Amino acid sequence: MGRPSHVKPQRTGTSRREFFKRSAGGAAMVVAATPLVPMGGLSAASADRSGAGANTVFQHGVASGDPLQDRVILWTRVTPRLDATEHDADEREDGDARRDGKVMVHFVVALDPLFKRLVTRGKFKTGPERDHTVKLDVTGLRPDTTYYYQFRAQGAISAIGRTKTLPQGEAKHLRMAVVSCSNFAYGYFNAYRQIAERADLDMVVHLGDYIYEYGDGQYGDVRPCEPAHEIVSLADYRQRHAQYKRDADSQAMHRQHPLIAIWDDHETANNAWLDGAENHQTDTEGAWPERVKAALQAYYEWMPVRVVDPANLRRNSRSFAFGNLVDLIMLEERLGARAQQLDGSIPTPLGLAFTQTGAFADPTRQLLGAEEETWLFDKLRTSTAKWKVLGQGVMFAQLKVRGAPNALGGGIFFNSDQWDGYQPARNRIYDVIKGVNGAKPVNNVVVLTGDIHSAWAADLTQDPNNPEPSLGGYNPLTGEGSLAVEFVGTSVSSPGVSDPTGAVANSLKPANPHFKHIDLDKRGYMLIDANAQRCVCEFWQVDTAAAISNVQTLGAVFEVRDGLNRLQVSSITVPKANPAKLAP
Repeated sequence: MGRPSHVKPQRTGTSRREFFKRSAGGAAMVVAATPLVPMGGLSAASADRSGAGANTVFQHGVASGDPLQDRVILWTRVTPRLDATEHDADEREDGDARRDGKVMVHFVVALDPLFKRLVTRGKFKTGPERDHTVKLDVTGLRPDTTYYYQFRAQGAISAIGRTKTLPQGEAKHLRMAVVSCSNFAYGYFNAYRQIAERADLDMVVHLGDYIYEYGDGQYGDVRPCEPAHEIVSLADYRQRHAQYKRDADSQAMHRQHPLIAIWDDHETANNAWLDGAENHQTDTEGAWPERVKAALQAYYEWMPVRVVDPANLRRNSRSFAFGNLVDLIMLEERLGARAQQLDGSIPTPLGLAFTQTGAFADPTRQLLGAEEETWLFDKLRTSTAKWKVLGQGVMFAQLKVRGAPNALGGGIFFNSDQWDGYQPARNRIYDVIKGVNGAKPVNNVVVLTGDIHSAWAADLTQDPNNPEPSLGGYNPLTGEGSLAVEFVGTSVSSPGVSDPTGAVANSLKPANPHFKHIDLDKRGYMLIDANAQRCVCEFWQVDTAAAISNVQTLGAVFEVRDGLNRLQVSSITVPKANPAKLAP
């Protein structure tokens, strides 16, 4: 999103005692040196709300991600013990593992949280060259199966993690949480805690802005940043990721569910594009490629995601098949090919806006780039799944300050950083969905979006202000003319627009009749529930991010029915029956 104001917000709502209970400043819980759990029902001190990690060695918790039918990434990070001695059990077994800063880490995977039904075990040597992170691609697993895992190093054991593989063949029910924009400085990750407590989720999808690059007071002042300055170097990015991974609620979510993540801009710098970013100044912060290199090295070290192309870390688009029910297609939209954002020139109360003329209408300007576009088009055209779900960073639907049919110029647009700033590129995706040039139309496309710190539900149409569907327009009363749907999730903690009465949201609706839901004011997450008949989005809201809270409420529910490609109001879904036990 656009660069925030650097005015420091007022501190609110949390006592010093509560802060240290929930933040990275809390004292870590220490666990005695004990063998891994195949020997019995041992339970490590878990990363709960009273501490920053299982112990001083595994103070950043455990995580899993990028699940497939037969494998999943398992992750942790070791903080080397300065007091480790040669008589520790690990040292006797691993001999020279501590030389040159190296640490041997053992892991175990089982079908139960007591580790009586052992599946696999092994070890991994980590060291300073990878910031002592551990990332394993554990293979040979069964589809649609819950597993439990744990690590041991330097006589300490980690918390127990829980993960799940994807189904193969027929899949009847997908249930997942969707999050974005988790700003440590702006508040507490209460939404993560609520997600962690939902035992029936298949996965969590993070749509970007997992970390923020700003320093203390630059964008939020509820919690202090580590380091205190804006992050630029590899050491900076590593330290910021480490701070986020010590958050108790983040640890809880990662411990219970596998994560599928894509970055947006703040994992590098605000409003990033191929050759720079709005929040990058070459004269004081060095060359942009070097900053990207540092940011992505730290990202791949600290996140439970696979490297798509070791020769080009900017490539990160990938897909996940949830049986025959959902193809989840994750899009990289920042660092691979995006053309620089254009500036608007029309003054409005919301800032400088623009029309789809001049450089904005240039078909050579890219957001995905030709290579990723080709990959995406092939995924959409060849998918045999019921639902084709795009996980991506910036709003796909048109967002206008003033509405008009395309024949009259389309109106005035608000944000050039989202797909409105790249309309020819967006039109190429619409062509694939419509099935131009004799190709078959692509039904049941659902777009999931983050970035904008607010909640929206939209029918996707190229001409929302033209009320005649037979002429390529859209009927807002019936939804006729809609080609797909989009659910935009609010942030975990980053600020939206203060709009407690909904007046600002209501003022946007006349120019944007394709939006069925707009909430600019709340923080939280989306819950997506899909079966063969419909795909439902529940917008869940936490009452605050400025203080610790366990309160959540349901804001709105919408669904799209199989083959209709348009939204309708829905009702809360039923959780899955008999989910696997949460990790203890």
